[in-house]
Amino acid sequence: MYIPQYFREDELPVLHAMMEETGLATLITATAKGLVATHLPLLLDRSRGVSGTLYGHVARANLQWQNYSPESEALAIFLGPQAYISPNWYATTRQTGKVVPTWNYVAVHAYGKVLFFEDRDRLRKIVTELTDKHESGFTPPWRVEDAPPDYIEGSLKAIVGFEMEIQRIEGKWKMNQNHPLENRQGVIAGLKEEARSSGLDLAAIMEKRESGKDS
Repeated sequence: MYIPQYFREDELPVLHAMMEETGLATLITATAKGLVATHLPLLLDRSRGVSGTLYGHVARANLQWQNYSPESEALAIFLGPQAYISPNWYATTRQTGKVVPTWNYVAVHAYGKVLFFEDRDRLRKIVTELTDKHESGFTPPWRVEDAPPDYIEGSLKAIVGFEMEIQRIEGKWKMNQNHPLENRQGVIAGLKEEARSSGLDLAAIMEKRESGKDS
């Protein structure tokens, strides 16, 4: 990922927090038949490995796990809040007109080797932890145990688990850091006025950055 220095984010806790908040990732692997990508929720164990370890599962029918070479490097992409940025929000537009549109976003790229497995107990653990994480905001939360045992067993047979210890990680927080403060303030105001969900999340991150807090 191309990351100019002013967009670079290297703080591992910040990168981990973004990955956990985003939830859904894109797992990309190289196979003998070319690149394969799967969109799926992932779990992060911050404590395992230098940069953490990712866990998830794919459908057994998914050729990604069948054709993957264990020696090949894989990439998991987490895309956070993102929004189109209009030049109309810049003070520079009114001053000189020397501006162009852009797109602000938060992204983390995690690289490592993927190990697929079919162990039933490990699969159930991943499914349970993923469910508990994303059901935590519901009252009452749905639990894996709420479904009939034979149905869960059948579902587990239809998936394959995997883990990926993160060998290197990159973070890009593209927030108009290459613009003067008045332009960044204009973008925050514009995103709030537009009031779209992802844009509001982006504006909140920009505000925290301006105040010197972590995102």
